[in-house]
Formats: sequence, C-alpha cells, structure tokens
Amino acid sequence: MMKAALVTGGSRGLGLAIVRALVAKGWSVVTDARNTADLQSALGGLGGVTTITGDVTDPGHRQALVQAVEVLGRLDLLVNSASHLGPSPQPRIDDYPLDVLRRVYEVNVIAPVALLQALLPKLRRTGGTVLNITSDAGIEGYPGWGGYGSSKAALEQASRVLAAEEPDVRVFWVDPGDMNTRMHQEAYPGEDISDRPPPEASVPGLLKLIEGTFASGRYRAWEVVDGDR
Repeated sequence: MMKAALVTGGSRGLGLAIVRALVAKGWSVVTDARNTADLQSALGGLGGVTTITGDVTDPGHRQALVQAVEVLGRLDLLVNSASHLGPSPQPRIDDYPLDVLRRVYEVNVIAPVALLQALLPKLRRTGGTVLNITSDAGIEGYPGWGGYGSSKAALEQASRVLAAEEPDVRVFWVDPGDMNTRMHQEAYPGEDISDRPPPEASVPGLLKLIEGTFASGRYRAWEVVDGDR
C-alpha cells in the first residue's frame, strides 16, 4: 500500500513544494487551502492528491481532512505547514491587535494540535511521523515578531512534549530557513527578497528527515542535507 500523508497549506509556498515532492516519490497526499482556485491552479491534474478547500481553524474542515485520510486507509505523515503571519508590517507587542493575535494562535498552534489529536491513533499504527514547520522567530527575539514568533515557540514546545510522550511516533519541528514566498514577502513589505531561495530548496532536508532514521527533535532543513542518517 502506498504511504499516505496529510499536508496542510498545500496551495503555495513550502506546503506546495512538499506535496509535489511526496507525490513524485509515490505517496498519496491529502492537502488543503482556503481558496479552491488556488488549489486547482497549483495541483489540478496532479495524480495522487486529494484537495479539500477550507480553513484549518474550522472543526468541520478538520473533520473533512480526517475523513479523507480514512479513505486512504492509513497515515504515515502529518505535516503542519499552514501558517498565519498576522499583520503586515509586523507590529510591536505593545501595539498588537489581540483579535489578530488570537487568529495567529488558532492557525499556528491550536489547529496543528487539533489535527494531531484526531490523527495520532493512525500515526501510532504506522509508526508514523509528525513534521511541524516552525521558524527561527520561535527561538530568537526579533523586534516586531512577537505574534508569529511566540506562536511558533508554542508549537515548538508542544512538539517537544509530544516527542517525549510518544516514543513510537517520530516528531520533528523544523526551521526551513528564509524562503522566497508570499508570506515572507508580506513580512518584509517593500523589500526585495529575490535573493532568498525558493521553498523547493528546503525540501531535500525535509525528505531526508522523513525517509531517514533521525530521532525526534528540532532541525534546520539546510543542515540535514549534509547529515548521514
């Protein structure tokens, strides 16, 4: 039976690059995005992919993702790639709109944990992998990154605890590095980010984690490529 993955945020950026790479390796993939046109433009006609439109903060949408995984019959990999940056440009903590901060946490922390709770039994059965996409903003104190950065810090700690609680499921929380994506451009409005590598450049390190024998932990994608495991 083909290996199966759920990848959130698969219509653009790193999520899209991961979906395409997994399909190229023969995986069956369920993925989502909030916009049907974006999903069709990015993945329409690509075999091995089930696309579902919706918002990861919506319990009904998460249930639809779980049902799509049920159809596949197994789950070997959960990739929480969908993220919400928050305001652009990034505000200071003392001026951060609290309603927006709640939205950042709902997308970046609560939704990944909710999907994990729903799908962990399936991952236990396959000895599967959880891959949570994080950021150096989750461990460094960059001015203006208090919302997004603190949400990624929370995701990192949740991942760390999960790894301690679930020794039979590999849990990775991975910094993919700077990338030339729409979200990265929104974080730096008006700046030229063309010198950043495309998201595809981070995929080899992620695939090496998924396919190798690395222990659960925090990794930086560009460093994994040079590892031996």
